[in-house]
Amino acid sequence: MAVTSYHFSHAATVDAARTRVHELLLDLEHYVEWWPQVRAVASLGPDDALLVCRSLLPYDLEVHLHAVSRAIGHLEVAIDGPLSGWSRWSLTPVGPGRTLLGFEQEVRVRRWELVLGSYVAKPLLRANHGWMMRGAHRGMQRRLSPQPSAATAAS
Repeated sequence: MAVTSYHFSHAATVDAARTRVHELLLDLEHYVEWWPQVRAVASLGPDDALLVCRSLLPYDLEVHLHAVSRAIGHLEVAIDGPLSGWSRWSLTPVGPGRTLLGFEQEVRVRRWELVLGSYVAKPLLRANHGWMMRGAHRGMQRRLSPQPSAATAAS
């Protein structure tokens, strides 16, 4: 794999049915409400969105996403911008009300500062991505957790 190419993978389990996880992941415009590293999302039409994210590094990454698959067990987008490639989520039921999330991404960096970073700090860029995915998992779990009713909260 070229120095400027990356393959990321992440797996985690959430306490929610696959259909709920699928609905949450389809709703790109609300990612900012549960995924701390997603700073902004703008719809560009039924299959396209502009996403701005920032993890630990002081760098905002703006990417164009194009829907490739919205199947319940397999969501995939094409990525363009300073990164080009694809990312996908696989959703596998692993018991009543539990879903195994698999995330996979292959990208090639194209913007000069990311290309330079790939040569001098690739482990740091990988760690940055790992932090972002852990933020997604924690935020997703909070968002999908049952909320106590007003009556329960008052007792």
